Amino acid sequence: MKNILTGSVSRRGLLKTTATAALITAIRSAFPSGAFAAAATPEVTGAKLGYIALTDAAPLVVAAEKGLFAKHGMPDVEVIKQASWGATRDNLVLGGASNGIDGAHILTPMPYLMHTGKVTQNNVPVPMAILARLNLDSQGISVAKEYAETGVQLDASKLKAAFEKKKAEGKEIKAAMTFPGGTHDLWIRYWLAAGGIDPDKDVSTIVVPPPQMVANMKVGNMDVFCVGEPWNEQLVNQGIGFTACTTGELWMGHPEKALGMRADWVEKNPNAAKALLMAVMEAQQWCDSMDNKDEMSTILGKRQWFNVPPKDVLGRLKGDINYGNERIVHGSDLYMKFWKDGASYPYKSHDTWFIAENARWGKFAPDTDIKALVDQVNREDLWREAAQALGVAAADIPASPSRGKETFFDGKVFDPENPSSYLESLSIKVAS
Repeated sequence: MKNILTGSVSRRGLLKTTATAALITAIRSAFPSGAFAAAATPEVTGAKLGYIALTDAAPLVVAAEKGLFAKHGMPDVEVIKQASWGATRDNLVLGGASNGIDGAHILTPMPYLMHTGKVTQNNVPVPMAILARLNLDSQGISVAKEYAETGVQLDASKLKAAFEKKKAEGKEIKAAMTFPGGTHDLWIRYWLAAGGIDPDKDVSTIVVPPPQMVANMKVGNMDVFCVGEPWNEQLVNQGIGFTACTTGELWMGHPEKALGMRADWVEKNPNAAKALLMAVMEAQQWCDSMDNKDEMSTILGKRQWFNVPPKDVLGRLKGDINYGNERIVHGSDLYMKFWKDGASYPYKSHDTWFIAENARWGKFAPDTDIKALVDQVNREDLWREAAQALGVAAADIPASPSRGKETFFDGKVFDPENPSSYLESLSIKVAS
């Protein structure tokens, strides 16, 4: 910094400037993209980004650890742990300027629920933007050990008799997820409903923050839960329960978390939004390499990030799954994808499914104009601009904002051009 009296550069400022320059030089060598020089200067040098201790937050954590935000002109980005998805929402409502956050690693439907005021105090809408998807696949549906003899896996109907018996004894069946209308809520609802178990009538759905799932199942507070990794893996490692299925078995290549930002922040700082995207994209490519999985697990396991043993993270990152019910697979394709298969691109067709499925369960009205809502929130245009500035290969930039029809494990087909036909095909109809 300059000395006010003499106009000279102070020793402390010189050291800081020199260190920053050296850091950027080192980062450029490690991640040799030409985007740093090509991109327009960000309007701000920082942003406050929230994350939950889940493996799919890795792109934000790695971008911070590897200096990628600094590489793209935003050295003051903070990646801040959130206690729950409810806390993430509340801090997004506040915004970074009011001691909250500007954006977050977030459950994909949450920006839509916030944008429409469905989950905010007094139903006040908070305009939101989805800039990227952070990952595909690798969540889990896990079950308490007491149900091991049912043999339940993909077919949830194997739990029906056990649930009915427990209810007849006057006990409550609790299915835990992480946020009403969020991805984990939708996965567990889909799975239960496909097995003939009504998630609104046959069980009680409860909200539990991801890092608290294992401890709550250990003391018997729930019968089944859906959450991201590393918590399903940790459950098995501690011998408390087992994984019935991973969510990739429900829908292979399904979208999961997103990079969501307050829309006013994006509108005010479009160059900074693209800089964030470029840093996250580079981190996603790094995370996707199998050569980096061990280091990635060590980073995420650190006390300041997840505070878990790296082994709880590593196995399923590589597609090695111990389900905890004598079923073990190695090298499966059910590992978490961060870049391949268009993992980073925020397909509008995927967002269309999330809104349609939430309409199924009463979070949105059946007559919601889904296309208009997706067009308001989904900023795939910014993703494309950032990808081009980063020099992403043309083959890695999807030609269309729609991935087309999607097929689920039970044979149901979702056509993003006709969501109503999909809803009509489901065994449990749209909530009235």
